[in-house]
Amino acid sequence: MRGGYGDDSGCPILHVDMDAFYASVAIRDRPELRGRPVIVGGGHRGVVLSASYEARVHGVRSAMPSMRARRLCPQAVVIPPDFRLFTTVSAAVMETFRAVTPLVEAMSLDEAFLDVSGARRRLGSPAQVAEHLRTRIADEQAISCSVGVAATTALAKLASRRAKPDGLLVVPRERATAFLHPLAVDELWGVGDKTAEQLRRLGLQTIGDLAHTPLSLLRRALGPLTADHLYDLAWGGGRTTVTPRRHVDEPDKSMGADETFSRDTDDPEVIRRELLRLSRRVTGRMRTAGVVGRTVTLRVRFADFTTITRARTLAEPTDVAVEIYAAACDLFSRLGLQRARLRLVGVRVEGLTAATDSYRQLTLDARPSGWRDAERAADQAASRFGDSAVVPAVLLRTRRP
Repeated sequence: MRGGYGDDSGCPILHVDMDAFYASVAIRDRPELRGRPVIVGGGHRGVVLSASYEARVHGVRSAMPSMRARRLCPQAVVIPPDFRLFTTVSAAVMETFRAVTPLVEAMSLDEAFLDVSGARRRLGSPAQVAEHLRTRIADEQAISCSVGVAATTALAKLASRRAKPDGLLVVPRERATAFLHPLAVDELWGVGDKTAEQLRRLGLQTIGDLAHTPLSLLRRALGPLTADHLYDLAWGGGRTTVTPRRHVDEPDKSMGADETFSRDTDDPEVIRRELLRLSRRVTGRMRTAGVVGRTVTLRVRFADFTTITRARTLAEPTDVAVEIYAAACDLFSRLGLQRARLRLVGVRVEGLTAATDSYRQLTLDARPSGWRDAERAADQAASRFGDSAVVPAVLLRTRRP
């Protein structure tokens, strides 16, 4: 944790920003590039999409013309972007966020705001949640992120920027102005080049200068809306709520969850218990979202980080954990793994549709009430008494791996 700010009691907002996201993803499976300057994008006449920190030392930045970037760092390795891979990794990271809190506001493929107020009892303080996320992302995706923890979205975003790379910074509510006022005025969220130039013409170099300037003067120079907004931010104000939002406009086509074992394991019972836990987690979120799905995908990662997936399409769409779990176990059995140590398992349900639009074929031997009704009743108990109110006995008798 960087900086001398440690009291996170009034700081439920996290801003998680992946470090050099596109470059980090492009490099992670090519160990020969680690430690070397790498540029993603930037064809002959293109612009730089992302640059590793080794390239940034030479002045290379995102959105820079490729010709200029090559002049600044001629030894850099240029890699074409793989947007399908970037989107896949981004989706996995966002799923990790949503496993912690449903209040996730995706700002782009590589950054999001989270409100972790509801995760305190389960995972600890906001700073502890931030460290939990950083550890999971590093372990599961082999890339790093920086996190800002604060009382407002604007402060959290500033904090994550100051924590880069691979850091965590908490800005306590009572230290907001002490953190803000020494910073350059153009670090305020929403201050672009044009506004920064206007502020400098007024002699305002730092956020503290802006904060101590009469609001009437700022309104004449910037207009009332911009002036009021920046003045509020300069005194530690800003938005204190997170609006759940996904980066893409269309609804999710899949939902999933992964879990990394604290120690690699080849015990099939341990693995099946985790598949049950993950199936319950995924279907619980599906029922909350009002969706059902037909395709179940199993993901396993071995001790050497090799990852494979297997999928199976069910006869009918479902949101029932028992059915998803049965399919996942069948996929696991068909892998025929003998003494293969696993590092991670994951369960995903794809082909999601609205539950109200799905039709389930009734059978003559169908019971009036079944697993779907039981799991919905368990959802109601969990919403009132907590996630552990109703748990399968096999998960009660064992500790989480």
